[in-house]
Amino acid sequence: MRVVGGFWAERQRVNGEETLGHALHWMDRLGWTTNFTVAASGAESRERKGREFSDSEVYKIVEAMSWEHGRSPNDGLNTRIDALIATFAAAQADDGYLHTAFGRARQRPRYSDLAWGHELYCTGHLLQAAVARTRVAGEGQLLEVARRAADHVCAVFGPDSTGVCGHPEIETALVELARLTGEQRYLDQAALFVDRRGHRTLPAHEFGWSYFSDDVPVRKATVLRGHAVRALYLACGAVDVAVETGDDDLLEAVAAQFDRTWARRTHLTGGMGSRHQDEAFGEDFVLPADRAYAETCAGVATVMLAHRLLLATGDNRYADVTERVLHNVIATAIGDDGRDFFYANTLHQRIPAQANGGGERLDVGGGLRAPWFEVSCCLPNLARLVASLSSYLVTADDTGLRLHQYTDYDVDTGLTGLQVRTSYPDDGNVAVRVTRSGGNPWSITLRVPDWATGAVLVLDDERRPVAPGEVVLTQEWAAGQEITLELPMRPRFTWPDPRIDAVRGCVAVERGPLVLCAESLGENDLDTLRVCTADDPVEDGDGAVVHARFEEPLESSWPYGAPTTRLGAPVPVHLTPYHRWARRGPSTMRIWLPTT
Repeated sequence: MRVVGGFWAERQRVNGEETLGHALHWMDRLGWTTNFTVAASGAESRERKGREFSDSEVYKIVEAMSWEHGRSPNDGLNTRIDALIATFAAAQADDGYLHTAFGRARQRPRYSDLAWGHELYCTGHLLQAAVARTRVAGEGQLLEVARRAADHVCAVFGPDSTGVCGHPEIETALVELARLTGEQRYLDQAALFVDRRGHRTLPAHEFGWSYFSDDVPVRKATVLRGHAVRALYLACGAVDVAVETGDDDLLEAVAAQFDRTWARRTHLTGGMGSRHQDEAFGEDFVLPADRAYAETCAGVATVMLAHRLLLATGDNRYADVTERVLHNVIATAIGDDGRDFFYANTLHQRIPAQANGGGERLDVGGGLRAPWFEVSCCLPNLARLVASLSSYLVTADDTGLRLHQYTDYDVDTGLTGLQVRTSYPDDGNVAVRVTRSGGNPWSITLRVPDWATGAVLVLDDERRPVAPGEVVLTQEWAAGQEITLELPMRPRFTWPDPRIDAVRGCVAVERGPLVLCAESLGENDLDTLRVCTADDPVEDGDGAVVHARFEEPLESSWPYGAPTTRLGAPVPVHLTPYHRWARRGPSTMRIWLPTT
């Protein structure tokens, strides 16, 4: 299947032509790639570059490059992949261990810091890179490296061990490698890691054991908590284990945890994480817009988890989750040229951030996208998601094809084929044309998003309303037949749950899958904006216009007591898609708008 046009095709083009090279430039510049060469030499060196998890960033970019090479074959890219793989192989120890910050010439013994060392975490990303490379190019040196590393993990952390990594990731990677190779012990080891979690075997931490997802066993937890990315990665691994072992109880437990998290601990954009100090989930309904963390990596992990739950349960509402996160976190995070990005994704920027000429921004709380951060896990994570995006769009089963996301793509299973063309989300018309049909009845299933009340389906010149959920069309299809799904894209007000105290008395505006925002490059003080909800928002291109007033503060020596403001005259205020904010320069921005 291939994405051939539209918003995401352009994102993939930029990813392949700009982002991958940009990330490699920084990794080379900072010495992260040469760490493997130094480790292979065996020379004693205390000059290793980067954090203890920097190996994983190199593995992630190799995974992204592998998916990109499969999407758009490139000899130069392939050569660079092979060169990096050779350095991995050279740095690997005889017993399969591979990490450039521990062992060999380093002064830190292996697995001496399971809480923070990230050794198993990095191994997980190595395995995922190998899976991607093998699925695209066939078996080769990277798969050999990965199998030796996985064998080492099974030998050290098998049934007689109690060890777990402070950052989950190895769990889902072992299952992916088991699927590729058919090696049962990789799946067994992943299941061991999942069941060991939550027994407080890691050292106590100032943020609590929940930071490591080590406070409550996976099967007994009721909600995701602690460090958001850690929790989401662990949930991905648990779903993978459940699916491959037929463990329905484990699957139901994780699905219930995610459902509760989505309903109570998730920002309107689909972003997850309310606390900056520990990059963590807050308590239920603690979702302050101006302190939203919503790390980009958490967005990537949410897409990974939602898609796994979709495949495991068949419930298309998880495709709605993927759509919201893709359009409002992933699309927001990356710059137009693919060379800068957000680490965190605030919902309210009060003070416009200024550009940092040095390019190495250390703050992650909002403002301008940056070329690099001290911790730059998000850019290679974005790169691997965007490069592999086609795997999230449509699925095939014994009954036919299920369309989960809408952009321009062609899909051909050999027996059936479809061409999908749309300008979505700029407009709501999705045209589906049958390009191949074997003659027997088969199904085309279309997702109608949960917000799309009033959608219309057109088939054989017959129009009929369809409700949010799924439309399953089963018949003997003929090549050339067309289906059109018309999704209502008029902008709409969205009110928060009254238990979200931080945004009580506010509204947001959405248009289709897009969250809109008010943005100011200095012409208006958005903190004094008050929206009138008596009149519906009016469509304005891919944004909207709302009627609003700006408060005019009165001078006061004390900001409390009797009202100290008055409302100005009504004015129209233009709202733009959130994913476009901060692309014209430093600005203020808010999604949740106080009402008059």
